[in-house]
Formats: sequence, C-alpha cells, structure tokens
Amino acid sequence: MKSVNPYIIVENCQEALNYYQETLGGEIKNVQLADDVEMFKGHEGKCLHAELHLGNSIIHFSDPFGRVEKGDNVKITIEFDSEEEIRKVYQSLVADGQAILELQDTFWGALHANVIDKYGIGWILNYQK
Repeated sequence: MKSVNPYIIVENCQEALNYYQETLGGEIKNVQLADDVEMFKGHEGKCLHAELHLGNSIIHFSDPFGRVEKGDNVKITIEFDSEEEIRKVYQSLVADGQAILELQDTFWGALHANVIDKYGIGWILNYQK
C-alpha cells in the first residue's frame, strides 16, 4: 500500500478546506469541482475531491453527494500499489460488508470503490492506473 489517510465529507467543503489550512497549515492540492465533470451536472459549486497536504500526510475532502449520516462523514482512504492488491482488499471488505460504490474504473484513470465493512467503518479504495 502507498498510504492510508482520512477522508472528510463535509458540507461547504471549500470553506472547510480553507479553514483547516488556516488552522493546520499545509498546502491545498488537487481540487476537482463538480462544475468540471459532465456526469455531475446539477451539483455545480460542490467539490468532488480536494487534498490538504500536511508534511507526509494528506487529508482528503469532498462535499456530500446525497445524504450523509452524522458520524459517517469521516472515512479512511487507501491508495494501493497494484490492481491485485486493491481487488483482494475490496473482496475481503465486501464479503461481510457492503459496497456503496462497487470497484470500477473512473474518469480520473483509477480503479476505485467505496465500501462499508462489517463493523460499519467506511473505506475509500483507490488504485491510480
């Protein structure tokens, strides 16, 4: 695995991202707005993904797309080194859990999934091809 980092889903993502940068420091990178992606028409102004880089750590951010329950707004994201590795972890997590977004190819060139495991923990799995 390349890395394991928190993923925060919060309303007014860009405002929150700026707040955390002012509070914690670091550098904002890789901001992807819904405005720029055809399949997210109707969600203009929302942030699909952004990162706050702090030293060797990254906190990922997104606006919610759909209903987010209190306590479900923080997930763990894993960046994988190989397709074999992501598929193995995905299969293990969904065996007794639930795929919110099944493992699939994405418009940003990754193999990606969103899973809730048997303990109710949310995982965002990503392998950049």
